[in-house]
Amino acid sequence: MTRVKESIEVDVPLHAVYNQWTQFEDFPQFMDGVEEVRQTDDRHCHWSTKVAGARREFDTEIIDQLPDERISWRTIGGDVEQMGMVTFRRIDDTRTRVSLAMEFEPHGVAEKAGGLLGVLDRQVKGDLKRFKGFIEERGAESGGWRGRLTPDGVSSARAAGPGDAPVRDRPQARMTGEGGPPPAEGPDGRWHG
Repeated sequence: MTRVKESIEVDVPLHAVYNQWTQFEDFPQFMDGVEEVRQTDDRHCHWSTKVAGARREFDTEIIDQLPDERISWRTIGGDVEQMGMVTFRRIDDTRTRVSLAMEFEPHGVAEKAGGLLGVLDRQVKGDLKRFKGFIEERGAESGGWRGRLTPDGVSSARAAGPGDAPVRDRPQARMTGEGGPPPAEGPDGRWHG
């Protein structure tokens, strides 16, 4: 498996950054190679991508989602095997750190070579920079979903309150991958799981 971990500081408050990330169907606006994300329910999405001329379709499942903290996903079917976690940390009242860690199983010579050459690292870094530009330029989130999803399958949706983005009327796209959340990187710089 190829592993990647990237972070970026966004000049938008935590609540708005998290809410925007939950709008998975907006991902094609800032994720290179993502053509469409269609959310089928609160926990599942279908992705259509085209990277280096190769079209891929796959389904993902949100494993764990805690508002303003994290979203973990895995692929559950299709042409891609991955898993990951995005975390959100308040820096101050107006800035947020977004960190993305994921594992990806490369298939074929081109993907394996790309993993060795750091192509995925650059793509994730670019996607985070485009997300930063997307949310900073807007100045506010386009929507949000404040529900809690747990690894044991329990979910609870919460209506938006004052200052919250509107809760979406129907499920919208969500970030996705294969397996469980990636292992955490320890203080020694090695992955533990």
